[in-house]
Amino acid sequence: MRFLRAALVHVPLALRGLRSRLVVAFALVAVAGALSTGALAFREARTGVLQQSQDSVIRQFRASIDAVAVQTPLPPSQSDLQTAVDQVLHANQSQGWRVLATYRSLRAYAPSAGFDMLSPQLRRSVGTTPAAVFQRVNADGHPYLVVGLPVTYNSGEGTKPKLSGLVMYLVVPQNTEQAYVEAMVSAIEHATLVALCLAVVLALVAASGVLRPVRALRRATRRMAEGHLDVRLAVNGSDELADLSQSFNHTAAALEESVAELRRLEAQARRFVADVSHELRTPLAAMSAVTDVLDEKALHLDRETGEALQLISEGTSRLSVLVNDLMEISRFDAGAAELNLDEIDLAEFVQHTLAARGWQGQVETRLPRPGVLRTRVDPRRLDVVMANLVGNALRHGDPPVRLSMGVREERADMAWAVIEVTDNGPGIAEEAMPHIFERFYKASTTRTRSESSGLGLAITAENVRLHGGRISAANLPEGGAVFTVELPLRRDSATDDDATGSAW
Repeated sequence: MRFLRAALVHVPLALRGLRSRLVVAFALVAVAGALSTGALAFREARTGVLQQSQDSVIRQFRASIDAVAVQTPLPPSQSDLQTAVDQVLHANQSQGWRVLATYRSLRAYAPSAGFDMLSPQLRRSVGTTPAAVFQRVNADGHPYLVVGLPVTYNSGEGTKPKLSGLVMYLVVPQNTEQAYVEAMVSAIEHATLVALCLAVVLALVAASGVLRPVRALRRATRRMAEGHLDVRLAVNGSDELADLSQSFNHTAAALEESVAELRRLEAQARRFVADVSHELRTPLAAMSAVTDVLDEKALHLDRETGEALQLISEGTSRLSVLVNDLMEISRFDAGAAELNLDEIDLAEFVQHTLAARGWQGQVETRLPRPGVLRTRVDPRRLDVVMANLVGNALRHGDPPVRLSMGVREERADMAWAVIEVTDNGPGIAEEAMPHIFERFYKASTTRTRSESSGLGLAITAENVRLHGGRISAANLPEGGAVFTVELPLRRDSATDDDATGSAW
């Protein structure tokens, strides 16, 4: 078993398929069947041919000896033996026989050679039994039948034949029989080849029938993976493949029902979030207006009242940010988010974003000169992207926080505006890296009660994707986190010689 597994490792992958295995199995069965059948047929036919030839030769030899024995006196002389041999050969001139007659020490033969094939065992056997004794031998690559036949006589009616001491030997070639055997071998080889070809054809037909539902199952599985949960298989017959198709249909139906239910619940949740967010905006607007008025009078209130008022104002502000984020997420989920594109200078826009929030002295910038890097973006959404990334770096990282911008060429007609925000903090935990852009995810448990809603990076990623761009997060080798935003840039939107590099 281990040898078979080791051998399968070296088999090309294309030959390990079900079709190839079926063809090989059918071919092996056909070859084994043809060879076993051919071997049995060959053995029986060979035995029959040789047995028939042997019996015919022995009968003919016995008849010739019986005809000659009545004319040969006992004990015979040398000339009597030679006469008996010549008469036997004369009666069978066209057979190619070689005949030897022996009586004690006398020998007579014709022709004069070819009797070295008479084995001592054959000679001893002929001298002890009245029946014919034979052997098949090969000499110089040719088959021969050697027959020893003793001459017997009856001493009286009802008595057993007795040996006369006269023995006749026959050596006859069996080239004709050998040709018959070779013809049978050739026929069996041709039959095996035909059986192999027929087995391959049958294997291909069987494999096609077996693989047809398998291929249909594969196509249906791929369509299901692409989101077509309504795909079903046609169930034909009542075999195992039909059971498999039926099981697939039941699974697909159950999965479609489950996914439909999940989508329904998800849509309800999204509508609930959107409705709640929308309903909260009106009271929040009133609360914000009241807290703004009260903030102006906080200096004239006592200390405890002022602190309580400050807590209410901060909570209202955080709740307003959360509601706005939820509204934005709801628009993304509903597919209602749209871009209001405008051609802007990216370097000037980033400087304006930092200045609007008072971050110029807290962020080191490496930007191209004004007028060098221009492209069409949605200014409001890009402002959200930059504010979230820089704000996160300032809140959760350590100074210095750096912002760089440059151009990366991808091909002659395609370039990317690359914006990187880095900090010198502890970086992002490895377990948090795959979830950093997920909604409501906070990388640190100490931030679960912070002012962050966990939606900032999710909104940032959605805004970048809405522009057809890419965003990624990583840790720097020397420490700190780096967030990279890539926005598609038309070739004529930047001058490469004037833009600074994008990676540092």
